[in-house]
Amino acid sequence: MALIRWQPFREVETLQREMNRLFDTLAPGTDGITFAPSAEIEDTPEALHLSLEVPGMETKDLDIQVSADTVSVSGERKSESRTEENGLFRTEFRYGRFQRVIPLPARVQNTAVEAEYKDGILRLTLPKAEEDRNKVVKVAVS
Repeated sequence: MALIRWQPFREVETLQREMNRLFDTLAPGTDGITFAPSAEIEDTPEALHLSLEVPGMETKDLDIQVSADTVSVSGERKSESRTEENGLFRTEFRYGRFQRVIPLPARVQNTAVEAEYKDGILRLTLPKAEEDRNKVVKVAVS
């Protein structure tokens, strides 16, 4: 039986190559990077208050759809065309389409939703459906 010398850094290099190959297949270049806005939801007795972080968007670029138990927000962030004199251009902003579907913890009246967009935050007030407002659930104790 031949003895083989263990080289731990070679294993790290192999792992790094495999990880790079994995990320290249998932998101080739920057085109595969997707944006999903962060969200917060507050449950009050009368309504659900949903806030989404969508900075740099205009209201005409947002599409909001509300069903009885989900909210879907989609849109497109368009890039500005700029030219650089030295031939070098770098950006860390993300451009392109996004969509976020958020399941709601209670049924809402989707015909009475109010929306406000200010300082990059989209705020939705979703009034609860009448049957969910005064819903009392009996809990059995064993």
